[in-house]
Amino acid sequence: MKKKTSISQLMEILLISTRLGFTSFGGPVAHLGYFHEEYVRRRKWLNEKDYADLVALCQFLPGPASSQVGIGIGVMRAGVIGGILAFIGFTLPSVLALMIFALALQGMDMESAGWIHGLKLVAVAVVAHAIAGMAGKLAPDLTRKAIVLAALTSTLLWQSSLSQVLVIVISGIAGYLVYKQTNSTERSTLSFPLSRKFGAICLGLFFGLLFALPLLREMVSWNWLAMTDSFYRAGSLVFGGGHVVLPLLEREFVPGGWLSAEQFLAGYGAAQAVPGPLFTFSAYIGAVISGWKGGLIATFAIFLPAFLLILGTLPFWNTLRRNPHVQGALMGVNAAVVGILIAAFYDPIWTSSVLKPADFAFAAILFSMLAYWKLPPWVVVLTGAAGGFIFPFLPI
Repeated sequence: MKKKTSISQLMEILLISTRLGFTSFGGPVAHLGYFHEEYVRRRKWLNEKDYADLVALCQFLPGPASSQVGIGIGVMRAGVIGGILAFIGFTLPSVLALMIFALALQGMDMESAGWIHGLKLVAVAVVAHAIAGMAGKLAPDLTRKAIVLAALTSTLLWQSSLSQVLVIVISGIAGYLVYKQTNSTERSTLSFPLSRKFGAICLGLFFGLLFALPLLREMVSWNWLAMTDSFYRAGSLVFGGGHVVLPLLEREFVPGGWLSAEQFLAGYGAAQAVPGPLFTFSAYIGAVISGWKGGLIATFAIFLPAFLLILGTLPFWNTLRRNPHVQGALMGVNAAVVGILIAAFYDPIWTSSVLKPADFAFAAILFSMLAYWKLPPWVVVLTGAAGGFIFPFLPI
């Protein structure tokens, strides 16, 4: 008999996810590193295999992968309510920050601020730590190391949203062919309290809204509905994370006169300065268009597809992944995820952050704080921000 979820469990999920929402800088790949450190290494809510499988599933789905991983972990701990609280905690800080930027701080030159550069170096340390931890577990043999290398080179040399999906699919096929008779030695303890009927309803709602909203938009001339349709489609059809959704949102809202190109670029700069998922850039656009109400509606609309997809697929995925053939495919996919993480570590994280020897030295210090001294991530984040602010004044 399953234990009922307690109020203390729900509060724990909300508090931990909120802290991550305030400190998780660096984009979706870095977020997965923060999640790995908090949920796998420190709290042991799930093991390496469960976490890697959840990441693999979310890489398959359109939308913000890191947010979907966080939702999945919340669901694992406390059902749908836990998933909602995990999402709110991780997302709300950046939503509020970007709405404030939209209403009061438009036009500020945030991109050149030194403390932002320090936070980029924090992302270098966090992602390097995540890769070091995941590579040893997920690519221990030569075959999976070869998959890592193939995924790494393919993702770097063919940079598009489609390339990542194809790399994962091909790696899954390779894993199926090589490891289909292999049984995992690491037992899965992951349990999602969701029924298949509930999952089917969520998937039906996802596809129903995807087709119904554009039709309603043509039939009813209502700005709120048009804005909801644009954000919902953006959240439904984008693979590859927040950086991919930004140009799509630009095409949706700038040519139509919803906001100017200057307003869009100002918001883009602000989005780089806040923690949490880049999909919260929608809150900025919504707030520019229709104030705080527009910001909330835009956030709801762009994240709703991610919510419906992860809740809809988890009940079926949890059963499928116990199949030896599926386990073999997941072994290939998990190795590919490591390669994709390494590719993202190089570009854009390394190339946009490590610009001189002092940057590399500071990133090495931050990595050591996280990997060897075992300091909490928020301490590393504050150290990175402070160092980024001070370094421009030092003769180095």
